Amino acid sequence: MKILIKNGTIVTMNTNREVFKGDLLIEDKLIKEIGQVTKTPDKIIDATGKIIIPGLIQTHVHLCQSLFRGQADDLELLDWLRQKIWPLEGAHDAESNYYSAMLGCGEMFKGGTTAIIDMETVNFTHEAITAIKENGMRAITGKVMMDYGEGVPETLMEDTDESIKKSVDLLERWHNAENGRIMYAFSPRFVVSCTERLLTEVGKLAQQYGVKIHSHASENRGEIQLVEADRGMRNIVYLDKIGLTGPDLILAHCIWLNEEELDILARTGTKVAHCPSCNLKLASGIAKIPAMIAKGIHVSIGADGAPCNNNLDQFVEMRTAALIQKPIHGPTSMPAPLVFELATLGGAKAMGLEDQIGSLELGKKADLAIIDLDKLHTSPTETVDVYSQLVYQAKSSDVVTTIVDGKVVMDDRKLITIDETDVRKKCNEAIMRIAKRAGIEVK
Repeated sequence: MKILIKNGTIVTMNTNREVFKGDLLIEDKLIKEIGQVTKTPDKIIDATGKIIIPGLIQTHVHLCQSLFRGQADDLELLDWLRQKIWPLEGAHDAESNYYSAMLGCGEMFKGGTTAIIDMETVNFTHEAITAIKENGMRAITGKVMMDYGEGVPETLMEDTDESIKKSVDLLERWHNAENGRIMYAFSPRFVVSCTERLLTEVGKLAQQYGVKIHSHASENRGEIQLVEADRGMRNIVYLDKIGLTGPDLILAHCIWLNEEELDILARTGTKVAHCPSCNLKLASGIAKIPAMIAKGIHVSIGADGAPCNNNLDQFVEMRTAALIQKPIHGPTSMPAPLVFELATLGGAKAMGLEDQIGSLELGKKADLAIIDLDKLHTSPTETVDVYSQLVYQAKSSDVVTTIVDGKVVMDDRKLITIDETDVRKKCNEAIMRIAKRAGIEVK
């Protein structure tokens, strides 16, 4: 199917960062022409007065937690996990995890997100990936792995060999499914909940299968104290010692790092997924993003899970990522063009897909969003820098169309691949039974 998007302002994010008014032709899932297109398409989208951007990429989310929005507010990380999130995750059933994934993807489509790095829970990952397959999100995803730690409910605690076997089975079933739209990553939760044997085996298997590893590190000072007491060293030093660091490791948060750890990340090419709103809401801290960038550490952006943020909105994350550094490092420390780059090309590089997504260029995958900035909160629109508009002014509700892999998944604010009414109904039903199963009082 040929889709022609006409008369939009195209924010290419190509090498020269060109921004111009023109057309964009999608054919066979790819961007086939940019500029003035004369070919006759099957479908025309009029983008007059609108902005066309590369699809936003979130490099750390938990679709399995979308259902838990509002269930775990005003807690710090370890209490948040032990008192609320782990019991709720352990209470998931096949249907609830499927709809949790549908809920999260639907919200992100309506905010222009077209690709994610997702960490599932211990159980029912197959159902979540089935939802991803059906709704059309581009994703790297994987079953979380947990075989160790205090406060882990029986419903999540795994035998090491069984955790590895289930992960490999899912990888062999799903990696590179849907012509590569779905990829698998080994997802050990964090050092606190993983034995050294599990972590070292994950490192070997990731190399064997050529897949990525997705985990958390140094999000919270209490977490670091636990790791130091148990493994005798700080998080990043430990992960480097056991051979897990490298270009295929994506670590969420990385807030409390010393100079040695920053140097390790830079030397090894380990990727950092910055989640600013979550880090504020859980009172975890503010990551040293300008210092990381100065050292050449690769940084991208994600919302994390709905219950530690309460939304999955990449526009909120971009704005927050820009603002929180300014009182510390000055007004130019995180300029809008840089932040927009982290949310597009930065995410593509974290996924290992920088040659396929992250910018609007000939031959790349047709992952993009169309945004209407002719609103009161974005006016005046004349003579304003487009990156300033996107990072400081735009909202997810300004996105009118989202396209993934050449397929329209949201048009005129209406989801195409997800039944929004059904998802809301099923999610309300699911959280009632899950909370009861988890022993959490329903308000």
